[in-house]
Amino acid sequence: MAKKTEENTLGFEAALKRLEEIVASMEAGEVDLDTMIALFEEGQRLVKQCNATLNDVEKRIEKIVDDGKGGVAVEPLELAGD
Repeated sequence: MAKKTEENTLGFEAALKRLEEIVASMEAGEVDLDTMIALFEEGQRLVKQCNATLNDVEKRIEKIVDDGKGGVAVEPLELAGD
């Protein structure tokens, strides 16, 4: 359970780096099946965490636009697929 708590405290960059390490270990094929399953589960949790972080950041990103009156306005940034 400590491992799961530790994963949740990782920042986005650290979680992404750990995901890259997991993928490299799995692709190398040098781990046994039990370890492979544990790595897969850890990777799934990290992917979920990274996606949640990205979704939160996306909601906070705003764009500055001309308000048509010589000033500026701030509005949410709309990305493709929204």
